[in-house]
Amino acid sequence: MKKIRVLSGMRPTGKLHLGHLLGAIKNWKSLQSQDKYECFFFMADWHALSTAYRHSEHIAQNTIEVALDYMASGLDPEKCTFYVHSHVPQIAELFILYAMITPTAWVTRVPSYKGQIQELGEDIDTYGFLGYPVLMACDIVAFRAERVPVGKDQVPHLELTREMVRRFHFIFGKEIFPEPEALLTETPLVPGLDARKMSKSYDNAIYISDEPDVIQKKIKTFFTDPEKIHMGDPGHPEGCPVFFFQKIYNVDIAPEIEKDCKAGKLGCVACKKKLSESIIKDLAPIQEKRRELASRPEYIKEILMSGAEVARGVAEETLVLAREAVHLL
Repeated sequence: MKKIRVLSGMRPTGKLHLGHLLGAIKNWKSLQSQDKYECFFFMADWHALSTAYRHSEHIAQNTIEVALDYMASGLDPEKCTFYVHSHVPQIAELFILYAMITPTAWVTRVPSYKGQIQELGEDIDTYGFLGYPVLMACDIVAFRAERVPVGKDQVPHLELTREMVRRFHFIFGKEIFPEPEALLTETPLVPGLDARKMSKSYDNAIYISDEPDVIQKKIKTFFTDPEKIHMGDPGHPEGCPVFFFQKIYNVDIAPEIEKDCKAGKLGCVACKKKLSESIIKDLAPIQEKRRELASRPEYIKEILMSGAEVARGVAEETLVLAREAVHLL
């Protein structure tokens, strides 16, 4: 039976945090374990370069950190292929072909384009950043991926890829790329310490590799219900980011925590202590494996080299078909 090809990736802007673990990697682990899927996961260093080109000296080490987090969190090179974006030059050549036919209006209408410029400044208002939706599409079509695991908020980005595929087929008269479909996941919007989305750029993240004492200190600073000033005050756990994590890391006692919080029987300090203990316990085996992997840098490089070789082979097959369709020599 032909397997359904799945593809996804992350930008290596630093070590991964709980938002990445809960929002993506746990789902990827599930996909790699299902026989019907052939999974490709990558570290998007070219995409990182689009916003961090002035600090490119950090990207290589960040890529290794992400690889460590991938593997320590359960991605298995025996069950999936993961590779570094820039180690597959066929993607870049395909990007050139797609860039020639993609209307500028299509990429400027991407919601995150102007939003990111407003957030990160005019410094990223470059041709490369403008073209990142085209490169993102080529990440997918280079592997003729049929499914892309995304949350509902990312579906518009995938629809742009589908439009680009249809335009390629219409112009060149050959259908060689599947139109990728969203593999919708219940990707939670993981809150950070300040209740905004957990993000390195907001400095509000708990990292997978954080030591226990660091996790404890961070969780003590967690934003909580502003109306619950004293321990005996009734709380509103439904809007509290700490309770968001309690439902994940203390699922068995979450109903009790919710009840006691609402009744004013559970203070925020005690609630945060319960959460710290559970997160530290849950991350312990991941961190132990991460330390073991970090002590074997040559093994990590071998995994990435092996993955890149497989990825280049698949992407080259696609590129041959694309060059033929475009009538290049």
